[in-house]
Amino acid sequence: MPDKLYERLIEEIKKYHPSEDFELIEKAYALAKSAHIDQLRKSGEPYIVHPLEVANVLAQLELDKESIIAGILHDVIEDTEYSFDDIAKEFSEEVALLVEGVTKLNMLEYSNDKEDIQAENYRKMFIAMAKDIRVILIKLADRLHNMRTLKYMPEHKQKEIAKETLNLYAPLAHRLGISKVKTELEDLSLKYLHPEAFYDLVEKIDTKKDERENYVTAIREDLITQLDKVGIKAEVDGRPKHFFSNYKKMIAQQKTIDQIFDLFAVRVVVDSVKDCYGVLGVIHDMYKPIPGRFKDYIAMPKANNYQSLHTTLIGPEGKPFEMQIRTIEMHRTAEYGIAAHWKYKEGRTGKPNKENAEQKLSWLRQILEWQRDISDNKEFMEAVKTELDVFTDQVYAFTPTGDVIDLSTGSTPIDFAYHIHSAVGNKMVGARVNGRIVNFDYEIKNGDRIEILTSQNSNGPSRDWLKIVKSTQAKNKIQQWFRKQFKEENITRGKEMLDKYCKSKNITMSDIMKPEWIDIVQRKYGFKDWDSICASIGHGGLKEGQIINRLVDEYKKTQKVEDKDVLLIKEDTTDRSKYTKSKSGIVVEGLSDLAVRFSRCCSPVPGDEIIGFITRGRGISIHRTDCVNMINLNENDRERLIESEWQEVEETDKKQLYITEIQIIGSDRQGLLVDISKVLTDGGTPVKALNARSVGTDKAVFNVTIQINGVDQLSGLIKQLNNIKGVHEIIRPNS
Repeated sequence: MPDKLYERLIEEIKKYHPSEDFELIEKAYALAKSAHIDQLRKSGEPYIVHPLEVANVLAQLELDKESIIAGILHDVIEDTEYSFDDIAKEFSEEVALLVEGVTKLNMLEYSNDKEDIQAENYRKMFIAMAKDIRVILIKLADRLHNMRTLKYMPEHKQKEIAKETLNLYAPLAHRLGISKVKTELEDLSLKYLHPEAFYDLVEKIDTKKDERENYVTAIREDLITQLDKVGIKAEVDGRPKHFFSNYKKMIAQQKTIDQIFDLFAVRVVVDSVKDCYGVLGVIHDMYKPIPGRFKDYIAMPKANNYQSLHTTLIGPEGKPFEMQIRTIEMHRTAEYGIAAHWKYKEGRTGKPNKENAEQKLSWLRQILEWQRDISDNKEFMEAVKTELDVFTDQVYAFTPTGDVIDLSTGSTPIDFAYHIHSAVGNKMVGARVNGRIVNFDYEIKNGDRIEILTSQNSNGPSRDWLKIVKSTQAKNKIQQWFRKQFKEENITRGKEMLDKYCKSKNITMSDIMKPEWIDIVQRKYGFKDWDSICASIGHGGLKEGQIINRLVDEYKKTQKVEDKDVLLIKEDTTDRSKYTKSKSGIVVEGLSDLAVRFSRCCSPVPGDEIIGFITRGRGISIHRTDCVNMINLNENDRERLIESEWQEVEETDKKQLYITEIQIIGSDRQGLLVDISKVLTDGGTPVKALNARSVGTDKAVFNVTIQINGVDQLSGLIKQLNNIKGVHEIIRPNS
């Protein structure tokens, strides 16, 4: 079977590459076959089948020889004894870099819950794309074949991989313009995420297959006859819209498949742009167009460089259908996207034709700018998801000189200004649309002519603009202006807030400001230096308690004595007369007779820095001060925060236990769960719940819910767990 797949690969390459020199490709096949000789897929097939199928996908996209070779070898560095240097020596450094790039992407882990992990994955992926876009093309081919064989995986893995594919890889394929890959990834994802809906669609569309084909044939024959009369040479065919497209329409319009009539599109491919508009005239003369359903993506291409004329018409028997009209080159770009620029030059050197490729990736350059400018992972994720969003509609507006600017639907003149240049946005004082002065929140419409009014005396953007603008680019540029403008002020304010917090908690700040501990905190929160952390605290991006508590944690890790003996915390001289005691072991400022409960989101225990939140009808909810939910409260809800502290140990029941959760991250080795359980059992720690899962090929994550009496016991337990072989990290979720 592998040999037949290899023969099919060579035949596929010969369709677009006239050379007979396949020596290096054959050499790659031999090496991969030997390297994977003892490995099997989940399906039971020889492992070499997978890289050959990946290479076949790349060949169908007409990629260059280096990409094909890297596709065959893409798992060699990760799964076998071969190294980067071995690949570079046997083939070339270019091939080795491609294989290494794909290997690093294979190590990414997907999670819906851990935004920091997912943001880091996105960052790594876009860096890889910037180095060589072919790395992502190989990864997309790898993912496509994995999706085609997903039935051999357990059901929970099917759903996990399908969700990742739909959320990340399909949008990437769309943004790169590769509709062949994008549509199949979406359909396969639908198959595993919503199998009932998928198979219902397949059955119902298949029952009308003959009827649809007869309908398309009648339109095709009539159109070819009319085009012959006016001398336009064209290829006309009909194609059903893919399942996921129909599924989206059913959900959005709340219709059944029987209520959706345009289940297919007729495509016309001609030689020139002039002929595109000629066909449009002919078809509009033959059938009645539906108002508002004509789109000219030739004059104003989509952001992924897609070009076509789209029109929806009322056909025979009163049934609507969609028509797409494009040139041969437009059709190649629509099917292959950015991959079209790696096609072999016919009969030449075999070097990829990348001359226009860089011009097609302005959106990637934009994301890389965000990567440098946005340190907050949540903000970065929102920016990327907006940029990759498959469903975002666009409007097209014109500059005074006639240049076309494409923006998201709902965009304002402020979005337009920042799209032109950040300097234009920062100096903006008004806007004219079609010669008329408009408000800043005016919603731009297709065809509007926008003139931005600027002044050198402008004081810069207003914070109110952040509530008006639509695009992430504009929001980021506005926030960047404020951060830069008031950075020194924010740094000073942040340092004052840190100092004030330490004094309120009787912490000697100089004791916790060791360079190595500061470096740990900087890396955790994604900041390049201490001033950036202070600035973030100053403008409200971080809570001072978060940072101080992290530094204190690092301090405690270095101490060999019990926490109660650590001299870092001075004698507590707080006047507790203003606090009200509670049976729960919590004292709350200024209030009495209120029920107190511990939040499940961060599970505080005695010794944690805490804050109270006055709920509506359920008393006071106690949270850790570094709880994500408390940090992200809006201004109105912040007024409901109330100072709270733990009672002295001797004033409450020393035997009282509190529920909390820890997450243990380690190697996916046999016996690790047994070792963890032994430490918990030997320590007499009650375990209320334990969840274990594998992440990637070599990582395991254990979420353990336990009962403890406070931070001291928890610290000792974590120390014991950290001594287990294979445990890499232990964290408290939400911290």
